[in-house]
Amino acid sequence: MGATGVLRVYLGAAPGVGKTFRMLEEGHRRRDRGTDVVVAFVECHGRPKTEALLADLEVVPRVRRTYRDAEFTELDLDAVLARQPTVALVDELAHTNVPGGRHAKRWQDIQQLLTAGIDVITTVNIQHLESVNDVVAKITGVVQRETVPDEVVRRADQIELVDMTAEALRRRMAHGNIYAPEKIDAALANYFRPGNLTALRELALLWLADRVEEGLQRYRAEHGIAGVWETRERVVVALTGGPEGDTLIRRAARIAAHAGGAPGDLLAIHVTRSGGLTGADPGELAAQRRLAETLGGSYHLVVGDDIPTALLDFARAQNATQLVLGTSRRSWVARLLGGRGIGEIVTASSGDIDVHLVTHPYANQGLRLPSTRTYLAPGRQLAALAAACTAPPVITAILTPLRDQLNLTSQALIFLLGVVGIGRIGGLAPALLAGVSSSLLLNYYFVPPIHQLSIANPNNVIALIVFVLVALTVASVVDITVRQTRRAARASAEAQTLSVLAGSVLRGEEAIPALLQRARETFAMASATLLGRIDADIRPEGMPSDNPQQWMTLGTAGAPAARYPSEADVAVPVGPDAVLALRGRLLPAADQRVLTVFGAQVSVALDRDRLTRQAAQAKPAIEADQIRTALLAAVSHDLRTPLAVAKAVVTSLRSPEISWSAEDTTELLASADESLDRLTLLVDNLLDMSRLQAGALAVHQQPVALGELVPIVLDGVGPEAAAVRWRPAPGLPPVCADPVLLERVIANLVTNALRYSPASDPPVLTASALGDHAELRVIDRGPGIPEADRKHIFVPFQRLGDRDNATGLGLGLALSRGLIEAMGGSLIPEDTPGGGLTMVVTLHPSSPDRGSLEATHRT
Repeated sequence: MGATGVLRVYLGAAPGVGKTFRMLEEGHRRRDRGTDVVVAFVECHGRPKTEALLADLEVVPRVRRTYRDAEFTELDLDAVLARQPTVALVDELAHTNVPGGRHAKRWQDIQQLLTAGIDVITTVNIQHLESVNDVVAKITGVVQRETVPDEVVRRADQIELVDMTAEALRRRMAHGNIYAPEKIDAALANYFRPGNLTALRELALLWLADRVEEGLQRYRAEHGIAGVWETRERVVVALTGGPEGDTLIRRAARIAAHAGGAPGDLLAIHVTRSGGLTGADPGELAAQRRLAETLGGSYHLVVGDDIPTALLDFARAQNATQLVLGTSRRSWVARLLGGRGIGEIVTASSGDIDVHLVTHPYANQGLRLPSTRTYLAPGRQLAALAAACTAPPVITAILTPLRDQLNLTSQALIFLLGVVGIGRIGGLAPALLAGVSSSLLLNYYFVPPIHQLSIANPNNVIALIVFVLVALTVASVVDITVRQTRRAARASAEAQTLSVLAGSVLRGEEAIPALLQRARETFAMASATLLGRIDADIRPEGMPSDNPQQWMTLGTAGAPAARYPSEADVAVPVGPDAVLALRGRLLPAADQRVLTVFGAQVSVALDRDRLTRQAAQAKPAIEADQIRTALLAAVSHDLRTPLAVAKAVVTSLRSPEISWSAEDTTELLASADESLDRLTLLVDNLLDMSRLQAGALAVHQQPVALGELVPIVLDGVGPEAAAVRWRPAPGLPPVCADPVLLERVIANLVTNALRYSPASDPPVLTASALGDHAELRVIDRGPGIPEADRKHIFVPFQRLGDRDNATGLGLGLALSRGLIEAMGGSLIPEDTPGGGLTMVVTLHPSSPDRGSLEATHRT
């Protein structure tokens, strides 16, 4: 089979919308048409209607794999490949396979089926797509561990959205069609809240809409369709870099919003000519880019000499329906002499695209004239002026003896060559001087009548005029070329500098000394210093503003460093109370524009350093306050309750008004005894935690047989521990531990596992020897704990999910880890395959050296 199989994906916004059901219905439809269809893997989740659809479809048996003493069933890839059906139904595209198969992820299994020529129908929820994983986590508060790359789904031949409103999905949940009855209330109150479902549905619709748009663009490109198809409103706004840009962007954003456009349907574009910089203000363009992106749009830079054509080509390529331009800033004289403007040309050539010409305060005010300042080096200008003064007389002296051998045309070309050379060296002004002097010398010495400035032949007048015009034209071209070269070189240098700065931000290289050193090197300054203003409240009254005592040095690079802003050659504010001061030379305006970027970066680094210090200073106080608050909350309930019970019993027994029978007295004393035992345990936990934190807990190490200790612990936990399954490995060696402390640790872990395990699937305890250590695993099938939250469960006075402490102090896991570490071991949480949490206790096996440690030692 050389052909690749076809992939069809049913995309859903949330569990229960009907993806698997729809996939099985499609399997029945194809089977009824005579297609060879098999069910490679389908997860029904106990839903009767889904299971009914499996009744008369061929199901490939699953393969069984064992992982960490638990058995799981997976897709049997080898069996499906050997069966070689036409269509395979494979559920849960983002599933992570149990170790032992060919691939780590199910989507990799599906790709191998497609490569073998088997068509595959599969399902996936929007929350499992890699690109929206973080967004889903923010919406639902649940981090999805199983993800699939977007490109895998994007390459599917068919993607079908299985859609359902939030209200309908919640009704389906309430009727018991998705989860078991005992899970319905929790699901409706958490993941399946109306807001969550609506947001997930919007994510799925938008993601699929983008894929449909990609397919449409691909179809238009393949069929050479240049016209606009108004499938969605998309607005392009043209920017010149002028001050009217903000007005145009806001107007375009309102047009896009009123047209019901989605985020990203606003596109800002600036067209720059291929010959060099257009004269647009880079600062204005940068600000306009930020504004466009703030309003949900995107910014694009296009190179094109024909601006109207470039605008329309871009708009058509983006399938834009509307194009926003500003009315011309040219004056009426410029429009009269220069013909039609860009807006008129675009409007006439727009075709199906609607063009909006937006008025603004800068219309008809004229464009700024280009600068006449030369961009040549001073030495080069002096050399050109000297040549302009000396070259024409020298050429005259050389040509005068050859007057009879050369005609006027040859003489004029030789003078023209000198003018061109001077223009090439010095630009417009020296060439103008050389052209005028050469024309006068040519007229006086070589044009009849000789030695007179009059011209007898009218043709010679034309020749002289052309001579001067050519000289000026060549000089002007040279001047423009040098100006553009200088601008391009400066723009390249600025871009490189800003690129380095941007890279430092991305890499986190924001240390103030490094930024100061880079600023000093970039602008060739002697020193760069960051000055901070001393608080005005502590500054002596009457101190002058340039007094060094008003400023303190926060960082410096190079010497001599400026002590206050007025001592610097260039000073740039980097916040309300800081200044970047450079010494060495004055900077031109263009360099100061780039220096402001350095200042902004230094300001960010300064703020970050300040916030980091503040956070570090506040952290101990915050932690202490959290512990104090949690402890008070715990004392208010967990310590007060047993005290209240014990006091009530004693008060009742001492009351002369009530006569208690012997049976009642025994029962009351038992209640008091139980409450006081609970109070003793809580106080012991608090004392042990304080000893652990102070490093003063006594530990007595000795050989301990887990096979004997664990059953004793289970008996002590109570009747609820009878269902716990204990599975020690054969030949398990004793471990080196304190039996009393280890018993408390195991009891804490088992109690936690029982609290969160479903009644139908009680916890499992296993023990085994692995190399130089032994492992005790407490395995439950409860809700588990996200990896990002696991570090919090070992914090004192914290409970699962950071809930209140109404059912305990939250010391169990924190105390358990501390006790295990005091015995030289470790306590680590892991995921239970198939769902749940596994607490892994690691201890060293007992040895003659370790077993002899009977003496008390302190941690």
